[in-house]
Amino acid sequence: MIHFDGVCLSYGDKAVLKAMDMHIPAGVHVALTGPSGCGKTTVLALAAGLRRPDAGAVTVNARRVAYAFQEHRLLPWRTAAENVNLVLGDTAATMAWARHWLALVGMAEGADLLPAELSGGMRQRVNLARALAFGGDLLLLDEPLKELDPHRRDSVLTLLRDHAFGRTVLLATHDRQETEALAEFTLDYRDGTFVPA
Repeated sequence: MIHFDGVCLSYGDKAVLKAMDMHIPAGVHVALTGPSGCGKTTVLALAAGLRRPDAGAVTVNARRVAYAFQEHRLLPWRTAAENVNLVLGDTAATMAWARHWLALVGMAEGADLLPAELSGGMRQRVNLARALAFGGDLLLLDEPLKELDPHRRDSVLTLLRDHAFGRTVLLATHDRQETEALAEFTLDYRDGTFVPA
C-alpha cells in the first residue's frame, strides 16, 4: 500500500528524512511518533502526494486518500456542514450526509456556523468529520485529537477506531492513548528515519 524507498527530504539546510525506507501493507494501522518537527507531518504529506522527496521514491497504491490535517484547512466562507459537504459532492442532496457526519463527532449544533465562530476543538471535529465522510482506503491522521476537550476525546477516538477498520491508517501523534487505540505498529523517529519502537 505505502512504500518509501530511500526517501530523502530537507528543509533548507536541515535534513529531515535520510534514506528512509518504509513499507506498510494494505489494512495495517501504523503510528509515527517522535519529537515536534522531526518529520511526522512530512511523511503524511509525502504519502498524500502533497510533497515530493528530494531523492528516493514514494509509491502509494490507494484508490482514495482521506486526510485529517493538523491545521484544519476549512474554507472560512463555508459553514461546518458546507465544508464537510464539499467532499460528498457539494449538492443539496448530499447535505443530509454532511450533517450526519457532523453529528457523529458531536457537532450537530454547530453545523451552520462558520469556522471563525468555532473553537479550535470544534474545527478539529469538522476536519475529522470531513475526512471520515470522504472515505477512502487510506486514512492519514495528523494529531487528530490534539485540540479536543478531554470529555470529547474518548467518543471521537472510538469513532475513529470504528471507521479505521478495513483501511490502511498512517497516524502522526505524540499521544500514547491515540497510538494504543488506533495503531497496530509504532515507528519512532531516529536520525532521519522511522524505525520500529
